[in-house]
Amino acid sequence: MAWLICFCVFAAVILVSLYLRKMTLMCVRGLLIDDRSPPRLPSLPIIGSLLSLRSDSPPHIFFQQLQKKYGAIYCLTMGSHKVLIINSHHHAKEVLLKKGKIFAGRPRTVTTDILTRDGKDIAFADYSVTWRFHRKIVHGALYMFGEGTASIEKIICEEARSMCEVLANLQSSPIDLAPELTRAVTNVVCALCFNSSYKRGDPEFEAMLKYSQGIVDTVAKDSLVDIFPWLQWFPNEDLKILKRCVAIRDKLLQKKYEEHKADYSDNVQRDLLDALLSAKHSSENNNTSTQDIGLTDDHLLMTVGDIFGAGVETTTTVLKWSIVYLIHHPKVQKKIQEELDTKIGRDRHPQLSDRGNLPYLEATIREVLRIRPVSPLLIPHVALSDSSIGEYAVQKGTRVIVNLWSLHHDEKEWKNPELFDPERFLDEKGNTLCYPSVSYLPFGAGVRVCLGEALAKMELFLFLSWILQRFTLEVPDGQPLPGLHGKFGVVLQPQRFKVNARLRIGWEKNLQCSEVESG
Repeated sequence: MAWLICFCVFAAVILVSLYLRKMTLMCVRGLLIDDRSPPRLPSLPIIGSLLSLRSDSPPHIFFQQLQKKYGAIYCLTMGSHKVLIINSHHHAKEVLLKKGKIFAGRPRTVTTDILTRDGKDIAFADYSVTWRFHRKIVHGALYMFGEGTASIEKIICEEARSMCEVLANLQSSPIDLAPELTRAVTNVVCALCFNSSYKRGDPEFEAMLKYSQGIVDTVAKDSLVDIFPWLQWFPNEDLKILKRCVAIRDKLLQKKYEEHKADYSDNVQRDLLDALLSAKHSSENNNTSTQDIGLTDDHLLMTVGDIFGAGVETTTTVLKWSIVYLIHHPKVQKKIQEELDTKIGRDRHPQLSDRGNLPYLEATIREVLRIRPVSPLLIPHVALSDSSIGEYAVQKGTRVIVNLWSLHHDEKEWKNPELFDPERFLDEKGNTLCYPSVSYLPFGAGVRVCLGEALAKMELFLFLSWILQRFTLEVPDGQPLPGLHGKFGVVLQPQRFKVNARLRIGWEKNLQCSEVESG
């Protein structure tokens, strides 16, 4: 035990020395006395502002509350890292759009390095030539196999049909929709990435569910190890869980990857992984302008890991929040069903081409994304050079966090922001979609905008329209309404809840015909 105490004392002395050296250098540069520095939370050597961040509220709400004292933009320190918190759309758009490339960097952390093999993915990788090329080929592949294509629409509709059959068979008892929604969205991603899918109860799918939840539960804990990286050398249960879950994930991804490489052909591209393999081969063998970029097997595997991690978890979470709010607001649910009955009827299922004719459903989806943003704090950005935000100077290396929750709940921009009101996204006649405020960025913006935005919108529309065309969603008898606060993490998840999916009158025959057609 004595050796541990000595080690900690020695480490503390080293850290204090480094901190004082850094402060001295900053003073020489005049950065600490710059009149243009934003308001700052109290800070102490080594620990930074940690004592000022103690709160019973989740971070996104606490950061919003701090505006009353410090304003819409303020800074704090996490260990030795300076962090700017952005709570207004003016500053957010300056960071994401106007100066998007300056603030396109990503911080390196212990947990994300474990998750991404030292930043070999898209979401957490730092801005670089390799990242730009990597993102370009992923965007091209997604466009080729996903966004707006007939094939991906057919896949989503098939999963929606399967889910409706499950709900019809289980409508007599309360059901936790989370596993069914996750399976459906996972199958869409599997079809996109691997040209495959999972059936209910598949052991590989169950393993995927388990490791995904383990990653979600550990990565977003704001662990001290990400503030003080030297803590990773001490026993840490969360890191242990994360490494175990990542190992399971990587084993599954490696299996799919090896299968694809074994029967890969330059002349046939079946899915996203084939497209990534093609781009990798091209950069290695044919294209001299990209051969030095260094796109490795790890980059391809972590790309697929990103799509599974972000694409499944985010879309599933938005679907769950949509159902929560529809249960809380049966009049909204009824109005969507009336719109579906009028514009589509019961002789066919909804299609993507119907989106323009279903403005109330689209407005409801937008309102869910506003009131419960799936990622209330966007992934931190890093300033790649000295710059400014608004009237304030920003030093190179500063981390910048956009508080999307504040943007979407700004009383200056939204009337009654805590009220669930889809009609705020419709014109006065209720027939045309609109954006009532520029303070709306559910998928981020600029250089780091979400790559899966178009695919997510397709899934949200088709899954919800199929379900609501056929079923009315209700809280089970004797159970309270689902909570609206949510659990903060990688995504803002609703608490677990059960729902009764009651088949709407006249749909029994339609579903029987649907089952025959799918068979």
